[in-house]
Amino acid sequence: MFLSVFDIFKVGIGPSSSHTMGPMVAGGRFLDLMRRTEGAIPGAGPVTAVDCKLHGSLAFTGKGHATDRATILGLAGFRPDDFDADAAETELDRIDREKMLHPEGLPPLRFDPETDIIFDYGPPLPGHANGMVVSAYDARGVLARQETYYSVGGGFVLTPRELEDGGPGQPDKPVPYPFHSALEMLRMARASGKSIADMKRANERVHYSGTDLDADIAALWAVMDRSIERGLSRDGTLPGGLNLRRRAKGIHDALQAEFGRNQTAPHVVNDWISVFAIAVNEENAAGGQVVTAPTNGAAGVLPATLRYWLQMVPGAHSDRVPDFLLTAAAIGGLIKTNASISGAEVGCQGEVGSASAMAAAGLCAVLGGSPEQVENAAEIALEHHLGMTCDPIRGLVQAPCIERNGLGAIKAVSAASMALRGDGQHLVSLDACIETMRQTGLDMNSKYKETSLGGLAVNVPSC
Repeated sequence: MFLSVFDIFKVGIGPSSSHTMGPMVAGGRFLDLMRRTEGAIPGAGPVTAVDCKLHGSLAFTGKGHATDRATILGLAGFRPDDFDADAAETELDRIDREKMLHPEGLPPLRFDPETDIIFDYGPPLPGHANGMVVSAYDARGVLARQETYYSVGGGFVLTPRELEDGGPGQPDKPVPYPFHSALEMLRMARASGKSIADMKRANERVHYSGTDLDADIAALWAVMDRSIERGLSRDGTLPGGLNLRRRAKGIHDALQAEFGRNQTAPHVVNDWISVFAIAVNEENAAGGQVVTAPTNGAAGVLPATLRYWLQMVPGAHSDRVPDFLLTAAAIGGLIKTNASISGAEVGCQGEVGSASAMAAAGLCAVLGGSPEQVENAAEIALEHHLGMTCDPIRGLVQAPCIERNGLGAIKAVSAASMALRGDGQHLVSLDACIETMRQTGLDMNSKYKETSLGGLAVNVPSC
């Protein structure tokens, strides 16, 4: 399956691409299923009620990730890409009072949020740690429709059949540079004389239906940049009960006041990089609009790295933003295809680790790195996140997630810089690193894979 830059980077809402965006998308897909005449269970009458059972990580950390709210909104017809927060709150209040859904093109459906979202804390479903089963019933309570959905990370949602058919992405069409590994990518780059971004751009054009590919890619950056600006301008306390205060605005205000002083220590540049990431992830934690990069939990790493380059590196120009994002998407696609970007599947190495590798590759590319140096930058960044667990306190995408994005961005910049000091030749390949991450994720205890049953989630008081 072909993974587009628009698959890797998707506009959505916080706090989680797999636990918030995914369930909302799944709810919408189930509405589409009910609107079709084929596929109804024989003997059942017209649909009059629905419910949803959450399994695995969706159950264990669903409350903290707003999975229940997202599922309800998806069944009410809301979508992540054009989400209206005010309209959503109004609709949630109405559903809570009336116990009814009114999706477009369907009859009213009985639905009680208190009883029809079921958190199943038993074994996960067989296909993925993030599983949910949505069911519809007729007036007699007879099952009329049912579908299982897996939220596999980054907002991707698959049915069991789609999972068996090869996972997320677009159906394959012949593309000029069909690399499925970093080794193939480098061989094709050497043979063609093209950059990774140019090869990825050529592949995208086979699937792209718009009029200006680079402009649409740049529009993704505009959404990312707005999330940085919102995060830098807002203060207060994040929702969820941990009473964490937003820090990005205060840090940024202090950095601006210090800017230009001769006595500022060189390491303060790290504070600039991290504050951009913290700003995005505070917005994500508050349920704001962000771009999966490749997930919501890791949404701050790449924008922070790109903003650092544009704002602080001499010679940087916004015309190169598409090259940055195309290069990053190529690396993200390799990781997604050959391992995972899901914290529920492989831990935070698959989220912040993947994001750091993507950001390092993009930065190395726009700084003039060769394809070999770009691959090296991605490998360095990913290698030094191997084994990172996903253990959010109280199931909220706040601690340690927000700070991890800041450190992931700093590592990305360091990895790109280190790669540029070499000639691209190195011992550990990106392919070997991706495979190691996959194996590490398989071996990792489920307590440390977005269930909040181990690690910081149980060793730090959550109240």
